[in-house]
Amino acid sequence: MELKEIALNDVHEELGAKMVGFAGYNMPVRYSSDIEEHKVVRDNVGVFDVSHMGEFILKGPKALDLIQKICSNDASKLFVGKAQYSCFPNHEGGIVDDLLVYKLAEEEYLLVVNASNIQKDWEWIKQHNSENVEMIDVSDETSLFAVQGPNATKVLQKLTDEKLDEMGYYTFTKGKFATYDDIIISATGYTGAGGFELYVPNPVAKEIWNKIFEAGKEFDIKPIGLGARDTLRLEMGFCLYGNDITDTTSPLEAGLGWITKFTKNFINSENLQKQKEEGITRKLVGFKMVDKGIPRAHYPILNAEGEQIGEVTSGTMSPMLGIGIGMGYVQKDYSKNDTEILIGVRNRQLKAVVSKPPFIGK
Repeated sequence: MELKEIALNDVHEELGAKMVGFAGYNMPVRYSSDIEEHKVVRDNVGVFDVSHMGEFILKGPKALDLIQKICSNDASKLFVGKAQYSCFPNHEGGIVDDLLVYKLAEEEYLLVVNASNIQKDWEWIKQHNSENVEMIDVSDETSLFAVQGPNATKVLQKLTDEKLDEMGYYTFTKGKFATYDDIIISATGYTGAGGFELYVPNPVAKEIWNKIFEAGKEFDIKPIGLGARDTLRLEMGFCLYGNDITDTTSPLEAGLGWITKFTKNFINSENLQKQKEEGITRKLVGFKMVDKGIPRAHYPILNAEGEQIGEVTSGTMSPMLGIGIGMGYVQKDYSKNDTEILIGVRNRQLKAVVSKPPFIGK
């Protein structure tokens, strides 16, 4: 299958990025080294081009009704300028995708979905759109830059009059940025290092990218690849669709009860409510390695007797802690903090301990 290209594909190649196929797109995985780029974001400021993400506009008098039906979180709580993390539950108890919902105007919403699920999500929403809500897929026209790290506000403030330091987490504004109007500046991110995400029309993406780097020169701003994005989100314990959440994992098992609101009806809410009342049998946990070793997806998780009690869904070497960290599903009896577990790494059983993320202080 031919890989799709994001608008700044050539820019990344010129910057010397190692490009790889990811979710059907040719994407920059790293420019220098994952560890170096990870530390730039934790300590300073870096920019991810995550333009492979999907963006859908839903508008009209019934847009909220449709969102309430397909999403687990309660979108009626949103006001214009507020975003919300949510998921699409499926009919079998699993998750179609996780997403962000933005309230752009009284009857207009932006849904931001994972790149690998753009087509699947679009069909899913269409299938449940009995309200004839207007749906517009703007994924191919939109670039998305995540400017993350403790110095992100100082860099971006040079390019806008919006008061960035007064914006709360998960709020956004639509305004002038780098001389262009109607740019969404969102106080969100997938790193736990603070910062903003900018939704930019493709025709001006290169110019805005260059202006961000110009403004960040004094801070030695760097482009950051998907490799560091994965280690950054893992240190925070953020779920990755396809690994930690899938179409067979329930939001309650995944620790996403906080975005599963039973104050309204949504797809499969009755069964999930029942699951909540009866209790789950397995749970997604974070863990830190005690023995030296790097956990990887699909490695078995064992108890002291060597019996398999679960499986690793994501794992890495934490650049900030210098030890292996991971996430995985275990039988509920083994999900308490500080429970000792074993990770099957090749032919060895390595000690680890259940640890509630984030693994590092914010």
